[in-house]
Parts: sequence; structure tokens; C-alpha cells
Amino acid sequence: MKTLVIVTHPSIETSVINKRWAEEFEKYPEKYTVHELYKVYPDGNLDVEKEQKLVESHGNLVLQFPIYWFNCPPLLKKWLDDVLAYGWAYGSNEGDKLKNRKVALGVSAGIKKGDYSEIGRYRYTLEQILVPFETTFLYCKADYRSFFAFYGTENEAGENVPGTENETSASELEKSAQDYLDFIYNL
Repeated sequence: MKTLVIVTHPSIETSVINKRWAEEFEKYPEKYTVHELYKVYPDGNLDVEKEQKLVESHGNLVLQFPIYWFNCPPLLKKWLDDVLAYGWAYGSNEGDKLKNRKVALGVSAGIKKGDYSEIGRYRYTLEQILVPFETTFLYCKADYRSFFAFYGTENEAGENVPGTENETSASELEKSAQDYLDFIYNL
């Protein structure tokens, strides 16, 4: 079965990393379905039943997003809250739609990897920051397969520009796209 890649970037048009990653998956429509939440739901009103059926019609599930305030963009949080409902994703005997389904994350971190460490600027690793996602999928009895991350750099003022993933060389970008594709292919 195909892998569903749910891309949640509020301004994908200005994205560097997430946009390039989505373009790479779109080259293989027989293997991957790219589902861009902000394009499908610009008003933020999710069609939960449609989303659940989309997940059910695919094998693996990948959530792709930029790290926002050490979390995911708000529409992805809403998607998790609404779509992973009791009786569908967990709970009763019928709440098994994610059971044994391979799930992974693809994230653009926007800052240096060293800043995501116990001795770094933010004192926590990206693994620690993403624990709520892992725990959510373990709770739903999914087969959580960790994450793929692209770490960037901040601008000279030490700030990230919202909606962008900062400057990345063409070779770094292409390597990240191929490495990410390999990561997902080998789930």
C-alpha cells in the first residue's frame, strides 16, 4: 500500500525544505500520496471522516512539518486532536485504525542540531521535544518509527524567520530530499 505523507506547513510556497521534500514524494505517485493540510483546509475546518478514510486507504503514515515553538503547526495539532478520535484510533474494539501501522515524522528544525542538546541553547534534544508524538502513536498501538530531521541555521541576529527554513545550499537540500526519501522508503 502507498504511504500517506501529511504535509503541514502554513506557507509551503515560501518553504525551502518542506516544499522540496513534498516535490520529491510527488515524483513517485505510485508509492506516496502527498496531502497538504493547509491547501486542503485553508479555513482550518477539517473533514474528519474524509481524513480518517484517507489514512485507512494507505499503509504507512508520515507527518511532515516545520518545528513551531518546539511543537507542530496548529493545523496539525487540530488534525491529531480531531482525526485520532476515540473509537477510531484508540479505545473500543473498533478503535484500532492505527494499530501496527508504521508511523514516522519528517521535521525541519530550523536551528542547529547542537542547539537541540542537553548542553545546547534549548537544553532538550529533538528526540525529547518530539516525545508527545511518539507517545500519541504508541497509545494508538501504531508502529512508531521515529523521525527524520533537517537542521538549519539561524540568521545573524540569532532569529528564525517564521515560515522559512533559512538558507540552505542546493546540495544540502538535494541530499536531504534523497535521505528523507530513503528514510521513508525503509520504514
